[in-house]
Amino acid sequence: MYSFRTSLGPVDLAFTDRYGGVSAAPFDELNLAVSGPDSLEAKAENHRRLLSDFAPGVPYADLYQVHGRDVALARPGERPHADGIVTTDRDVVLLVRMADCVPVLLADPDAGVIGAVHAGRRGMAAGVVPATLARMRELGAGSLTAWLGPSVCGKCYEVPSALQEEVAAIEPASRATTSWGTPSLDVAAGVRAQLDREGVSTLDAGRCTRESPDLYSYRRDGAGMSLGAVIRLRGAA
Repeated sequence: MYSFRTSLGPVDLAFTDRYGGVSAAPFDELNLAVSGPDSLEAKAENHRRLLSDFAPGVPYADLYQVHGRDVALARPGERPHADGIVTTDRDVVLLVRMADCVPVLLADPDAGVIGAVHAGRRGMAAGVVPATLARMRELGAGSLTAWLGPSVCGKCYEVPSALQEEVAAIEPASRATTSWGTPSLDVAAGVRAQLDREGVSTLDAGRCTRESPDLYSYRRDGAGMSLGAVIRLRGAA
């Protein structure tokens, strides 16, 4: 169910893999996508299984992800169009989805502020990560820690040279080369550079989605399959 799971003080967080759900092939098994041809019933059960294991009885807040830089305040039961989500509420799970894009989980446990970001190529270039950090600091965050989850690596994310130049002009750290020698982008490297400039401590919990059969990859598998990144600030004991 998880490719990575940990806690920092009252903060629990995890990145999922594709196992432990009920979706049939080719979506097998723990598909958390919002849209796509997979069974709605199967996806609902997958979400139920994840949440009952990660945070039993706790509601979750998520997004319609649009590859932009907007940041929403978490409200369970609503699904705003945004790519960053933050909260100071306890016992609310924040959920973002990905299948090659970079998931970023953020926390200041002492201040009681958490966030989650979906940072694809366009979102990284647009600055969704700095925008989310700014919103968290408005809520009182000071010393922040970031966890980067699985995403497609620079050796696998081939792009046209013109697109590489466009994105690298905004974030030079994202420039990369595929393992076969063609222009590519390393979105995770771009995100790490942004976090470094913001003074955020970063922990890498990622692997390449395209290279890892236990993870979903849009480039390898096509659309309609999503992993999840979840984070929660536990309530008082």
